[in-house]
Amino acid sequence: MDLITISELEVAYCIGVTEEERATPQRLLLTIELLHDITIAASRDDLWYSIDYQHVSNRLLALGEKRSWKLIERLAVDIADLLLREYKPAEVAVEVKKFSIPQARHVAVKVRRMKSAAPERR
Repeated sequence: MDLITISELEVAYCIGVTEEERATPQRLLLTIELLHDITIAASRDDLWYSIDYQHVSNRLLALGEKRSWKLIERLAVDIADLLLREYKPAEVAVEVKKFSIPQARHVAVKVRRMKSAAPERR
């Protein structure tokens, strides 16, 4: 299996435990890892058989519009679920970095989720 990585995509989302913290979008860095077989995409030189990282990036940049989260843990899980649902990788890892503690470079949460083995409901 192959890995597509978007490293430290800068987004601005309303996030924080308190209402005051969520009142203004905050700078976050997202690192996305998508486990996906790119064999056919590479052999045919055709994006159709891969995952379009530009599309994923644009989707994540727009995700925070009219939404807010209290915890970066919830945000990371929401992003992982969205990526599995919309882009169908075999596995996804999402790291969210937040800059809320002045004495620390950042705080971060990283989650990893796999495609469900169960058939999808219709």
